[in-house]
Amino acid sequence: MIEGKLVRLRALRAEDLDTQLRWRNDPEVAHWATGGHPGFGPVTREAMERFHEGRLREDPRDGATFTVEERESGRPVGMADYRGLDPFAGRATVGITIGERDLWGAGHGGEALSLLLDHLFGACRLHRVELETWSGNERAQRAFRRLGFVEEGRRRAAVRVGGEWYDEVLFGLLREEWEAAR
Repeated sequence: MIEGKLVRLRALRAEDLDTQLRWRNDPEVAHWATGGHPGFGPVTREAMERFHEGRLREDPRDGATFTVEERESGRPVGMADYRGLDPFAGRATVGITIGERDLWGAGHGGEALSLLLDHLFGACRLHRVELETWSGNERAQRAFRRLGFVEEGRRRAAVRVGGEWYDEVLFGLLREEWEAAR
């Protein structure tokens, strides 16, 4: 378990399925998490069970999914993950979603991502961490920049949200940038 002031990251559990199913089927959560990409949701219980089972079996040498819990109440409020961990290249890709809308903008996502970065740069000794979002999600971009991420590029008109096209925005954070920001 990795603890902060507002949240803790803990290993994903089988009993997290219903909460994650609710988040994945919440149109507002899906909209901001992925620009409404159908791979995120809506999703059936059966499909989510298969996906969840795979996440429970992840080898932490490759990737891991954490449940983000509110520290005081223990309530699951989101999920954070890393994937594509490459120890030779010293990099991984991360993601963060706060599924409880009442906590959006309250710092829980930023702290959860910060805790995950501490783990990856500290325990895993990575050199670089990457993430991406869509250009319409300005709140996420501000949060990433506050943590020291640098916009490294864009895939123009790569994400369709409703009937409009948005850029996919690529961010990176190097170990020395993370250390300097701490």
